[in-house]
Amino acid sequence: MTKEQSIKELKTIPSIGKALAEDLYNIGIKKISDLKNKDPEELYFKSCAYDNQQLCRCVLYTYRCAIYFASTKNPNPEKLRWNYWKDNA
Repeated sequence: MTKEQSIKELKTIPSIGKALAEDLYNIGIKKISDLKNKDPEELYFKSCAYDNQQLCRCVLYTYRCAIYFASTKNPNPEKLRWNYWKDNA
C-alpha cells in the first residue's frame, strides 16, 4: 500500500482529516485495522515525540474515537465524534 493509499483509507475514519491521517501514518499506522485495540495515549505520545512538541489534547480525543471506530463492529454513531472522547472534567 502506498502512502497515498494509506492516507486515503485513514481519512475514511470519522474525525480524521489529511493532517491527522498523515500523523497516524508517520507513527506506523498504515491502515484502519492497525488501530484495533491500540492504546490512544501511547499513539498520542508517539505523535508528540514525532513532532517534537506537545500536541493539542484534541489529537488524543480523536485517536480515542479512531480506535473505537476500528475496534468496534457496529459503532454507536454518537461515539463517532471526537468530542465525545474528551477527558471528564
